[in-house]
Amino acid sequence: MKFSVKAWSKGGGRAGLLQVGGSSLETPALLLTTRKGLPTFISPDLLSSLPTPDSRLLQFSPLHFSESISFKTISEMGGLHQLVGLKEHVFMAIPRDSIMSLPDYQSANKMGASFETPCGRFLIKPVQYMEMISSMSPNMWATLADEVPAWVSEKRNRTSVDRTVRWLDDCITSNYATTTGGAVFGSIVGGSKIEERKRCAEEVAKRNVSGFCIGGFGLGESMDERPALLSAITESLPEDKPRQICGLGLPEEVLQGVAAGMDLFDSTYIYHLTLGGFALTFPLEQIWRRNSDDQLSDTGGTDCTKINLKATIYRKDTSAIVKGCKCYTCENHSKAYINHLFNVHEMLAQILLEIHNTHHYLGFFRTIREAIKTGTFDEFRQKFVQSRRDDIFAA
Repeated sequence: MKFSVKAWSKGGGRAGLLQVGGSSLETPALLLTTRKGLPTFISPDLLSSLPTPDSRLLQFSPLHFSESISFKTISEMGGLHQLVGLKEHVFMAIPRDSIMSLPDYQSANKMGASFETPCGRFLIKPVQYMEMISSMSPNMWATLADEVPAWVSEKRNRTSVDRTVRWLDDCITSNYATTTGGAVFGSIVGGSKIEERKRCAEEVAKRNVSGFCIGGFGLGESMDERPALLSAITESLPEDKPRQICGLGLPEEVLQGVAAGMDLFDSTYIYHLTLGGFALTFPLEQIWRRNSDDQLSDTGGTDCTKINLKATIYRKDTSAIVKGCKCYTCENHSKAYINHLFNVHEMLAQILLEIHNTHHYLGFFRTIREAIKTGTFDEFRQKFVQSRRDDIFAA
């Protein structure tokens, strides 16, 4: 894996180039959330309809496979790429379940990390985790982390940092570490305490890692608290290694992370939008200007960033979700058809909606990169956030 920063912008954003698995990916970039290696609703053949190479960056949790196919079988098949048939895609393994993201901070112990999985609670030791990583051979993988919510005590927070650093050492010194073939990202935690965030970042930066996985966000801290926490982390990290962050999914949160110097984002925003029947509609060009066709009263009580396709207003709407959108859904189907699919409980509704939402959000990240390259990211961010506030107030 190779990473280099290509541009900086006023406001702290940086654009980079990540070369991994035979692909060259521009950052900031979105890691598409998967369940057992595939997006929840998009089949492998439809993945090719999404913009490349942006859509080739996938995140998965090894824990999803803990109660199904054996890791020995996956290894014999040639790893996860061969198992799911996506040989040209880039996989990043993150131990946390990105959908069941709130950790049971009381269950973690000195022996291993406790996670909620589709098959129940699972306690995993570093050596077991490394066996999983070795068998699945992802392009990138994050070490185990003891993530805690913002409201825990200072003692529990210190313990989480100590455990995370110890688990990092256990992972990178494991006998399996030399057989993974992927780039290791050291996990950074520390809750809502600046001192602990800084201490953890400094300790992880001393280790031989290729990048950094910043966890523990989206677990109770406010948006006003985050800038100081993120600054404490980035000030302690080298600039020539990629930084991946978990828990920031909303557009405003992504922009906040980009401003702090984050490069990769693990987000379930698309999944939750699709599950609720919402479609992203905000304009990607001149994103802060409201489209003259927007009708606040007809969007099912949403905020002009998205519309609710389950709403009755779209029952006879024969237009595409977004005029001019080049995704498979908008080029072939109407709002009325997707509304009908939701009404008759057809899974095709979620398939078509996830295709659009993924395509649109990848476009959002592309717009962010262009703003950084042209030196207008700070202005772009301020106008986007202000536009969102105005829309929510008007709605």
